[in-house]
Amino acid sequence: MKFEKFIAKRLSSAKKESFSKPVIKISSVSVALGLAVMIISIATVVGFKNSIKEKVTGFTSHLEILPFDNNKSLEEKPINISRNFIKSLPSFENVKHIQFSAHKGGVLKTENQIQGVVLKGVDTDYDWSFLKNNLVEGSIPELKQGKQDYGVLISKMLADKLDLKTGDFIRVWFINGNSAGARGRKFKITGIYDTGMEEFDGSFVIGDLDVVRKLNGWDKHSAGTVEIILKNPGLMDETEDIIYHKIPFDLNIYSAKELYPQIYNWLDLLDMNVVVILILLILVAGINMISTLLILIIERTSMVGLFKALGATNSSIGKIFLIRSSYIIIKGMFWGNLVGLSFYFIQKYFKIFPLDPESYYVNYVPVQLGFFNWFVLNTGILVISIIIMYIPTWYINRISPSKALRYE
Repeated sequence: MKFEKFIAKRLSSAKKESFSKPVIKISSVSVALGLAVMIISIATVVGFKNSIKEKVTGFTSHLEILPFDNNKSLEEKPINISRNFIKSLPSFENVKHIQFSAHKGGVLKTENQIQGVVLKGVDTDYDWSFLKNNLVEGSIPELKQGKQDYGVLISKMLADKLDLKTGDFIRVWFINGNSAGARGRKFKITGIYDTGMEEFDGSFVIGDLDVVRKLNGWDKHSAGTVEIILKNPGLMDETEDIIYHKIPFDLNIYSAKELYPQIYNWLDLLDMNVVVILILLILVAGINMISTLLILIIERTSMVGLFKALGATNSSIGKIFLIRSSYIIIKGMFWGNLVGLSFYFIQKYFKIFPLDPESYYVNYVPVQLGFFNWFVLNTGILVISIIIMYIPTWYINRISPSKALRYE
């Protein structure tokens, strides 16, 4: 066994630590609490951001192709979905699925109330997985049944506001730009969804794309939007750039970030909060470790002087205290991981901490922590702590053997 490690173990196993004993405990607790809070912070922010992003892209898509114009209204221009470029989209790398939709603004009228809504018409190849997971009542509508009363999904927010339930019939009135009168359509509510996103729940009714086509006078090869679902959402910007350079001149492509910048900008602010929390916790833990190591060195001044008199170098003596401090850090990290990961798994599987969905879009605190994030966090804390601990070891260079041997 090396000399430094042997002495460090002897210091660690000493039964009596005098003044340094409570300081060591405080330092270990500081590292444990700091790491636990870091794990909880990262898991919460990552989980919250991914949960909101999944809601946005689940209701819409990762990328959308729209006609190239300055029209910001709900009167969409048609896209010919039978053209070669649209058919080639599934062959692009990272493209998982494409689907077609169209939007039409209207007024939903009941016996007592009226409400402005947006009918989102979808085709038979629409990916219903997100809405199925957020369905609170009823079922997904069966499209193209050849009936006069088409099935639709409405949000729980609209259902509560207008006192509607599954099985009810509603009438929505639409006005075309080139039409003098309103055209009404009868729908049957087959299901009620609740995403918690007011931007969507407050206005969207999900129905058949053929209804929008007939209202706009489009043929079966037309749609208002081409929605693209990606295999890897993390490559959204790269995939958008690849498709953009091959898209026809009359079409344009937008990512979810560009379509809903207010949501993504709000989520980006959370990253800054986490950075501030991590820096503050690292500073607190670092200052505690510096103080602890200085106390250990000062308390063992006579030992340092004896080792110097026997020929030990400053570097060798410094390693003794670094190894001793490393034991404190590792012990603190063990308990910090135990507390932080316990919170993570309890919240992930039991969801004991709720949230107000009207303010946060989710009804519980979502958590997500991958092995890579956990490993990088632990490795970073250990490396930073060891680097910080080199600072107080410089005090060893100033200790004179002759004076240290008389130190009490």
